[in-house]
Amino acid sequence: MKSSITSVCGGAVVRRAVARDAKQLTRLVRGSRAYEGRYAAMVAGYRVGPDYIEAHEVFVAVDTDDPAGRVLGFYSLVLVPPELDLLFVADRAQGRGIGRLLVEHMRARARAAGLDRVRVVSHPPAEGFYRRVGALPTGTVSASPPAVAWDRPELEFLIP
Repeated sequence: MKSSITSVCGGAVVRRAVARDAKQLTRLVRGSRAYEGRYAAMVAGYRVGPDYIEAHEVFVAVDTDDPAGRVLGFYSLVLVPPELDLLFVADRAQGRGIGRLLVEHMRARARAAGLDRVRVVSHPPAEGFYRRVGALPTGTVSASPPAVAWDRPELEFLIP
């Protein structure tokens, strides 16, 4: 499904990710302060590859004031089963509404795909953000060592 949905928010625009974004997205994931300390092992070897970008609905928020179009954040929507697989905002861009912009875009994409809900298995520190942007708690996903050594909140976005 190609994107006909464009979202703009204070110096950022959302566009479909392309293969050449893969390295930048991987760096964003691995460098996230949200995954420091005890959470670091989860993203240490994580890679967002061109194949992943081609297989899923991956969108990036880019800085419109940056000639290089630096990525401020991104999300990945898996359609079957419906799940927000990834959502990251660059540390330097947090607090600017980029996460909210990405969630609004994701909801529009989900609606366009005919989905009525989208599951989120949240990184524990991100649960408050997801609740603030409208996700409803549905349970807890148990730890699955060695990759994930902690329980994670499960939420869902209802797509009207």
